[in-house]
Amino acid sequence: MKTLKKGNAVGLALGGGAVLGAAHVGVLKAIEELDLQVKWISGTSIGAMVAALYAFDNNCEKVKDIALDISWKDITSLSISKFGLMSNNKIAHFMKQNIGNVNIEDAKIPLAIMATNIATGEKVVLKKGNVAQAVMASSCIPGIFNPITIDDLMLVDGAIAENVPVSPLQEMKAETIIAIDLNARHLYGKPGNMIEVLQNSFHFTLETAARLQTQQADILITPDLGSFDRYHTSQTESLIAKGYQETFRYLTPLME
Repeated sequence: MKTLKKGNAVGLALGGGAVLGAAHVGVLKAIEELDLQVKWISGTSIGAMVAALYAFDNNCEKVKDIALDISWKDITSLSISKFGLMSNNKIAHFMKQNIGNVNIEDAKIPLAIMATNIATGEKVVLKKGNVAQAVMASSCIPGIFNPITIDDLMLVDGAIAENVPVSPLQEMKAETIIAIDLNARHLYGKPGNMIEVLQNSFHFTLETAARLQTQQADILITPDLGSFDRYHTSQTESLIAKGYQETFRYLTPLME
């Protein structure tokens, strides 16, 4: 396992996991307190949203305030079409409201957002273009949300291609890659509705690929989020605290 020193530059890969993504805010807070410098950042799905917020403001407390204030109704709406049951168009408004109508390449921290080309299954790493659109694409759970078209590509959730986006950080030549896998130790409960059936099925298909992909990280953090579900934003504050605690538990022994 790689060791760390105060001031080390790190690349941070934030994985998907719906509401569990609030734990990423705690991860960022712990990394800041350990005096590690996030110099590259990538995200998939909810990880893309957190990564984008942090990449532009580089302010963990502001990201925390945003996370505590968010609810599903802020980012989703019913919009039945032949491609999905819902729309996540509200994500665009949410992102613009919080960081402006900005492009990925203008971030303070080099940023990569993972999406999937639903026509080919290939990963699409977004490093340029509108942030709001990129986050929408990265968060489009197939069959639930309508796909997002960018540069004539029909894009859906990046989790299909790479739920914990380590490879973009490798391409960006990140010196030390820390990956956060929110799903590795998560417990799946009995679904209560159709959406939960689809989401459970979706995440089960990702686990094997994610285990292989995250082997490429220098440091892998798999926070124990088994006591949380993926749906209720009332858990946000507790998830932030858990992400913070787990990151300290993983990283403190590695600090020289």
